[in-house]
Amino acid sequence: MSVIDPIPETLSQRELRNESGRVLRAVKEGQEFVLTNAGEPVGRIVPLDAVPASLPVTRPAKRRGGWADLPAPTQKPEQSLSDILDDLRADRV
Repeated sequence: MSVIDPIPETLSQRELRNESGRVLRAVKEGQEFVLTNAGEPVGRIVPLDAVPASLPVTRPAKRRGGWADLPAPTQKPEQSLSDILDDLRADRV
């Protein structure tokens, strides 16, 4: 049986500044707030003893390996690097 957390109240930066006493009392009683700046959520204010929110895994990762697993190129380029750069710079002129 899971308990659904109530949606935390949003709190603007101005409200936090002007009503900090009320906010701190509410947090002490266990209430959570989502802090916003210009209407965009930027953080959460939660009690210290609150259980950290678990992040649900919506799908498992499929990617394996990385850059280290790629083979190193074995062919030498047909042009030197300076020739390639000269060609690229000529396009800008």
